[in-house]
Amino acid sequence: MAPIRNLVLGTAGHIDHGKTALVHALTGVDTDRLPAEKERGITIDLGFAALELGDLRLALIDVPGHERFVRNMLAGASGIDLAMLVVAADDSVMPQTREHLEILNLLGLKGGLIVLTKCDLADESWLDLVEDDVRSLVRGTFLENAPILRTAATTGRGIDELKRSLQTLGENAPIAADAGLFRMAVDRSFSVQGHGTVVTGTVASGVLAVGDELVVWPLDRPVRVRGIQRHDRPVESISRGTRAAINLGGIRHAEIVRGNVLATPGYLTSTRIVSIDIQASLEAPRPLRHRARYRLHIGSAEVAASLALFDRRELAPGESTLGQLFLAEPIVTVHGEPFVVREESPPATLGGGRILQPAARRIRRRDSVAIDRVRRLQDRDPLSRAVAALSAYAIHPWTEATLARDTGIPNAEIPAILSKIHHSGLLVELATGPRRTSRVLAEVVADLEDRTLRAIARLHASKPRQSTIPRNQVAAALADLQSEALVSALIDRLDIQKRVVAMPRSVALVGHTPRLSQGERRLMEEIVELYRGSAFNPPELDALSERAGPRSSVVPELLAILVEEEKLVPLGGSLYLDFEIAGELVKRVTDRLAEGGTITMSELRDLLGTTRKFAVPIGEYLDRIGVTKREGDARRLARTRDIPTDPPKP
Repeated sequence: MAPIRNLVLGTAGHIDHGKTALVHALTGVDTDRLPAEKERGITIDLGFAALELGDLRLALIDVPGHERFVRNMLAGASGIDLAMLVVAADDSVMPQTREHLEILNLLGLKGGLIVLTKCDLADESWLDLVEDDVRSLVRGTFLENAPILRTAATTGRGIDELKRSLQTLGENAPIAADAGLFRMAVDRSFSVQGHGTVVTGTVASGVLAVGDELVVWPLDRPVRVRGIQRHDRPVESISRGTRAAINLGGIRHAEIVRGNVLATPGYLTSTRIVSIDIQASLEAPRPLRHRARYRLHIGSAEVAASLALFDRRELAPGESTLGQLFLAEPIVTVHGEPFVVREESPPATLGGGRILQPAARRIRRRDSVAIDRVRRLQDRDPLSRAVAALSAYAIHPWTEATLARDTGIPNAEIPAILSKIHHSGLLVELATGPRRTSRVLAEVVADLEDRTLRAIARLHASKPRQSTIPRNQVAAALADLQSEALVSALIDRLDIQKRVVAMPRSVALVGHTPRLSQGERRLMEEIVELYRGSAFNPPELDALSERAGPRSSVVPELLAILVEEEKLVPLGGSLYLDFEIAGELVKRVTDRLAEGGTITMSELRDLLGTTRKFAVPIGEYLDRIGVTKREGDARRLARTRDIPTDPPKP
């Protein structure tokens, strides 16, 4: 038994050309549900019906044909797989016939057919002329080779033949790749007594089951699925290509409006900037202009947007290019989703295209790297699109679901794509936070490494006497990275590559030598020897300055250099200990307190062979670095610890 194929079929055409009557003849359903529609005899909002043809299950969307309701037509047309262009035999091609066809073209539809309605109102010779008009209209479009069927809803003429043609069309239609993650644009929201909030829409991707958790976007509101109906029948699950009514828990119906989107948690995100591939309509009465404001129609949403073109000031009819849309309100979208751009006054459809970056940052015209990245997102090769998206992420967190959203690659195929990228050496594991490791594109890491090297070089130039630069100063120079852990990881990578010499707290470029005079070098060596020989009775700053004589002004700077080079350890104030002596200090105290006893200040003084003058700051230093903990006039070990070979960092 062949599997059921679920597809969405949409009508298109001018007002009063018999679209609703045709759907009724096919399905027995009157899709005009509003009192105003009954009273005026025209379709105002979207109507829905179902048609089963063997193993093919079609969800029919009947759209309004009046020019005032094009926005409603767009809300339905954006979710369809196949189109049925309807032309009345007694009227032939009319303005909305042309505009609807152009909208379907801009939305990228590939399959459909043409139906002549009201054929009982015209003779055969007139019908031949109408067919000629229609053939001329659809030349160069996706309907150029589509069959034209003659029907009359009132008499039943051609309805059976139309059903057979629809079945053939549906069975042979290619089905777009399913992202594998649930997404549905909401076109109606209402409340049902005893059930609460119900929303309807066309399922764009994924599978949904009763009990699943969803997120309502752009509200970023979690909800739970309490029940599902497909064409008024309760079901346990729904999938792509079906119309659905979903009963939601956790939200009031008034909070959800047309244009909102339901999605699997972790899949979508709201944005006010999208990067696009845009084409100006061949039927456009005027070009699309850089920095002009338009109405964006995407999914079931409509929002004001400002257009930015990367390479020109205007886009003439038939031309296409890359650009961005800046939105007045947040939307959610995915890579490859079609959209239409219209002008509100005077009303006209001016163009449309596809989303390339669903959540973009502003790109300047001179930023050729970012523009090229957008261009690569057009590539048919999923591997190339994945690399382009990873390049755009840089060091920012991402998941397989967000990569599926931003590349159009089905979620199930993402692991294999990432495996290929990883094995080709293009993906690097990098610490991007204190307890976070991220997969970052190698080209991004290389750029970050170059930036780190340049930052170290600038700091060397600004502090020529220092032989090393503190890691935290390098991180401060790269503050936009917002992570000392990331900067430290980059330094360690550069150390492995032998491009820097890295120490636990500092770093230097390979080959760097501090710019010290011979006298300053000798003085620094004397200071080191003096501290080493003084043990726990270190010299004070005044004594060092007196010893330096005419070079006394550089003593504070030399002391700072010795701390950064980890030759001295600051106790506080102007007191320091030799680095190795500080290690001996930790060993003596931990040995003394290893059995759980305490030590007073006088006992610490005697243990170190020093005076109270130095014992007090030494005791405070031990407390500060976590070796001891003060209890009244005595101290004990802060915790059980191994004796370090080097003194703890202050």
